[in-house]
Formats: sequence, structure tokens, C-alpha cells
Amino acid sequence: MSADLPSDPNSLHRSDASGEPATTLHSFDVAEKHVGQRLDAFLSAQLPQASRVRVRRGIDGGNAQVDGKVRKASYRLKAGQQVTFVLPPPPASGPEPEPIALSILYEDESIAVVDKPAGMVVHPARGHWSGTLASALVHHFQTLSELGGPTRPGIVHRLDRDTTGVIVVAKTDQAHSHLSEQFKARLVKKEYLALILGSPDRDRDWIDHPIGDHPSQREKKALRSGHTSSREAQTFYEVEERFGGISLIRAKPKTGRTHQIRLHLASIRCPVLCDKLYGGRSQMTVGELRGLYRDKRLAADLADDVVLIDRQALHAQRLSFSHPQSGETVHFEASLPDDITRLLEILRQAQS
Repeated sequence: MSADLPSDPNSLHRSDASGEPATTLHSFDVAEKHVGQRLDAFLSAQLPQASRVRVRRGIDGGNAQVDGKVRKASYRLKAGQQVTFVLPPPPASGPEPEPIALSILYEDESIAVVDKPAGMVVHPARGHWSGTLASALVHHFQTLSELGGPTRPGIVHRLDRDTTGVIVVAKTDQAHSHLSEQFKARLVKKEYLALILGSPDRDRDWIDHPIGDHPSQREKKALRSGHTSSREAQTFYEVEERFGGISLIRAKPKTGRTHQIRLHLASIRCPVLCDKLYGGRSQMTVGELRGLYRDKRLAADLADDVVLIDRQALHAQRLSFSHPQSGETVHFEASLPDDITRLLEILRQAQS
């Protein structure tokens, strides 16, 4: 149960991440099953929409009372007691809500699954303070997890700016923690589709090379062992289709390092198509595609200067994990975006 605190009228307009007024007084009765439980653990369990850090901040600020007396976080509860608590507002430094359209594949009370478009940065960072997925999430959902910090509401994992596809978002801290543990334990199954330059020697193979910071370029990663920044990285790939100078592959990364798939494919001399950072090409026009295949008839209905794709041709197609609430394995899939689909149609028509 909850009741509005008599407070400064202006404060009644402040809201926390769940959409409830920051001045709401929460009241809970202590049952037999809670006997001996710490006050901070009890309140965190009763308020799953709030982070443990935020709950602790409220307790340390004197916002928690047991039978009318202010108590510390370590206080042990007794049966029949009444706990009252004012949840403090979240930090104000998070992303500003922006009415950005989202393709929501699935949503329930604990998670949301989104098909991220190309060109969208996942969370605010240097040079990208607006137009982020985080800003869109804050606009679309009343409740998001806070475990990632104020600039990453709901963000459990990330995709590169120009990589499209499935990304799961946590609405509660409990869901965030559950999902994070699965990513850490490598229980989340991820499948990517990529168009690559060249044709791998093998139909399928493992790429097992540690990845670390690039020695001279801050924005890049590098295959690097024995360095303090190096971490193991494994990617399994299999060739889906071969088109001569371009191939379609499916990649299943076992680990989740920054730029892992892009860097691993570049290491076998088959960089992701239009990956400027690791492949040296930022776009593919119809004329360039014709030059690659030495076929002036390719895409005959299009002019040479038509841009077919202007970002890395990498798509997070499938994501599978254990649902944080039900425990059941759930599977999500995002359709190929228009630019990759169009390019594939041209390549397939050329082979027919």
C-alpha cells in the first residue's frame, strides 16, 4: 500500500523511473518469512523497480522508518513491524526522453526486445548525446532498470551504432541482474548474419583470437595477446551463400567483445562489407558492385551512383535466453533490414 506524503507542493511533480511521484510513501508489513532480514534487503525485494544503490541512498538519507523510528540499512526486522520508506528520485543525469520510433518485437513487465536500426547509438557517449536507444527507451517505457547507471537505463548489452537487429532491454533491476548473469556465463545464444568481402576457405570454422585495445587507434580494437587489455574471444561462423566476391555468413559469437565479429572476420581477410574501420570501405554503389563482378548488366535498372549500402552489413538476427521471470527459454528474431535484403536480391539475381 502507499499514500501521498504531505510535502512541498513542487515536489509532488517529480517522478522516478517507474512514473510514480518521488514523494510517494511506501508502507510494508513485516511477515514471518521476513524475520531477521536486513532492512536494505527487505526494501530492495519490495521495490524491484529501483536499484539497490538507490534504495540504500534513501535509507542512508533517513527515509526508512520501522514502527516510526529511523533505522539503518543493517537493522534486522521482526514479525509484525511496519516499514515506511520514501524512495528518492533517480539521478537527473540520465538521457533525455526523445520520441524516437522503435520497432518493439516483444514486451512484458520485466523485459522488452527491440529491433535496433542502423545509425543508432545504444547509450549516450562522447559525440552522441542525443538520438540514442536509451533516449528512445526512456520515452517509450515508464520503468527501466538502473543497474547500468544513469546514462544506460535498461541497457544490458549493446550493438555497434551501424549494426542492426535484436537487443533485449531490462525493465527492472531483477531482470537486469538475471540477464547480466546469463551473458556473463555465456548462456545467451546470439546469431548474426553478415555480408563479407571475399570467400572463406572453409564452409565453417572457429576463430579463436584474443582481443584487446589497439596500440595506436582509440576507436579500434586489435587481435592482441599478453596485453593487460586482452581478453579471450571466440567466434564460430558458417557460410550461408557464396556470390564470388561477396559471401553471406552466419556468425555465432561465444564471447561478446567489442567489435568481435568485425575484427575476427577481418582477420581471415573477409571483412564485413562496408566496414570502414576494419575493411577500408564505407559504402557500396551499384557501379562499384558492377566493377567488383566485372558485369555491366548487374542491377541493370539502377544507375551507377545509387548507394546500395553505406554501413557495415552486419545484422543481429537471433537472440535466445532464459526469461528472467518464467525461466523458460525464449527466442527472438529480427528480419533483415532493407539495405541488406536489396543487396542480397541483386546478388542472387546475378547468379540465377
